[in-house]
Amino acid sequence: MAATGTKRHQVIRAAYRAYLAAWMTVTSRFPVGTNVYNRDWDALLILDTCRVDALRAVADEYDFLGDIGVITSVGSTSPEWIANTFRTEFVREIRDTAYVSANAFSKRVIEQRRFPAERIPVAWQVVPAEEFLLLDHAWEYQPETRFKHMLPEHVTDRAITVGRDYDAGRLIIHYSQPHAPYIAGPREEGRPLHPHESAPFEQLRCGETTRRIVWDAYLDNLRMVLDSVELLLENLEAERVAISADHGEAFGEYGVYAHTAGQLSPYVKQVPWVITEATDTGSHAPEFRPGTPRREVETQLRDLGYMP
Repeated sequence: MAATGTKRHQVIRAAYRAYLAAWMTVTSRFPVGTNVYNRDWDALLILDTCRVDALRAVADEYDFLGDIGVITSVGSTSPEWIANTFRTEFVREIRDTAYVSANAFSKRVIEQRRFPAERIPVAWQVVPAEEFLLLDHAWEYQPETRFKHMLPEHVTDRAITVGRDYDAGRLIIHYSQPHAPYIAGPREEGRPLHPHESAPFEQLRCGETTRRIVWDAYLDNLRMVLDSVELLLENLEAERVAISADHGEAFGEYGVYAHTAGQLSPYVKQVPWVITEATDTGSHAPEFRPGTPRREVETQLRDLGYMP
């Protein structure tokens, strides 16, 4: 019986690899989805793994969340989204873009040129790092905390500083949250993470927790980042601010969990699109400043569960 299960698993993995090779071969040339540079915005706030229904679930708690529209993302993972967003066809816009990222894939893809599925005949057309007005890997010098995430308040601090110091036509702020691990509850309660917060999808797959428990922890992570976004919107000058996500997240719908490359689940590919505005009232003086980079790409990605 065990041998049969192993064989079935090997067949599934081989089929997925074949599918992914075909998918990446095509989409590295002809991305599927809406590139954000085809939309009108001055500042773009990316909430990593934010689902449309999740943002709608908490929308009445935040005045700046009005009509929550939907677009199809150009990726189902962060490296896909980065590779398919910062394409050479948008180089003029990118030269006027300041990109502040709490996501280590920003360096892995744009600077290290390690593209998704690079061992197959892909043709990613990603601009080099020097084309950006500013490419700020804020996660590299984040303050050390007991959590694996870059905390949203540090991202917001850096975003406020960049917004005030750079005359950027486009500003992109890539937050970590609501991506797992779900740290909002442990931060507030001063406790270690529970298994459903540190490894939610493993817990769901093996039936050790319920979808409701994991979903509530995910929403708390979303509220944590939205609280920080609220501060940003009061300390940034931007007429049109878009709030969106690089991709969504699956919590067992259609038997799918988390987010993987080439995924077609609407809960992963469909992301929110909200337009609001920001005014710099000068009410907040950022304390977080750039320092000596002290985190490596591999360490950061391993901490977030991307590497063994």
